[in-house]
Amino acid sequence: MRKKVTKAIFPVAGLGTRFLPATKSVPKEIMTLVDRPLVQYAIDEARAAGIKEFIFVTSRGKGALEDYFDHAPTLEAELEAKGKTDLLNVLKDTYMESGAIAYIRQHKALGLGHAVWCARRLIGNEPFAVMLPDDVIAAETPCLQQMVEAYEETGGSMVAAMEVLPEKSSSYGMLDVSRDMGSIVEVKDMVEKPKPDESPSNLAVIGRYILNPSVLNNLNHKKKGAGGEIQLTDAIAEEIGKEGRGVFGYRFRGQRFDCGSKAGFLQATVAFALARDDLRDDLSRYLSEIKHIDKAAQ
Repeated sequence: MRKKVTKAIFPVAGLGTRFLPATKSVPKEIMTLVDRPLVQYAIDEARAAGIKEFIFVTSRGKGALEDYFDHAPTLEAELEAKGKTDLLNVLKDTYMESGAIAYIRQHKALGLGHAVWCARRLIGNEPFAVMLPDDVIAAETPCLQQMVEAYEETGGSMVAAMEVLPEKSSSYGMLDVSRDMGSIVEVKDMVEKPKPDESPSNLAVIGRYILNPSVLNNLNHKKKGAGGEIQLTDAIAEEIGKEGRGVFGYRFRGQRFDCGSKAGFLQATVAFALARDDLRDDLSRYLSEIKHIDKAAQ
């Protein structure tokens, strides 16, 4: 019987320079998407997939991220005194049980692979998930939950995959597929950020992973890859062809938003707001008015 995936690593040590000056004082991961910070979407997705232990790889200046998951006695007392039960319940979703969350420092920005390697002692010999909060995925069944269910069939290591345009391949790790089984593909190679004419397929890796603990052993070598960084993709690729392991891609059902970019963040804001009953009508009306103004201007 396979071990259950109950631990997840959240690499959040980046400086968020694309969102300056906001990220000068506010960690990118707690920038608000509608009325919840980016990291809350990742936490909710992880919980739905059965994750019990949450490991954050952070850096200097991320204190506000740690405070976000703590209790807020003064605020709770104020809301309770005013009978604001609904808001109290919203707050409860942000709390972490004692011992459920851990913080590890990545002192040097040496790449995603290095960030994951920093958490190795807390993983031990168990399969684990890696979640990049920048990738926000709207899905009826949360993406990581879909992957956990698929992983129970395949074992090995699994990456979330989606189709991208050829000209976008240089922004992603791309999969070379040996066998296509529909939602699951068997991987024979992974290429980090290839040129469009050198990409082995149009299937790109996005920020959800379920990994065999042997990937951490591969990261021990600290080999530098694309961009002079220690790439997680390279460490996963070393698993290909190893008996009883293997690497699989999973075509998830849902829409992914790249909230590491300003355009993606704005697109996600509109999409998630339109999905809300309390915001949909006013926002739809406003967007319609803008559309009419643009047409009139033409």
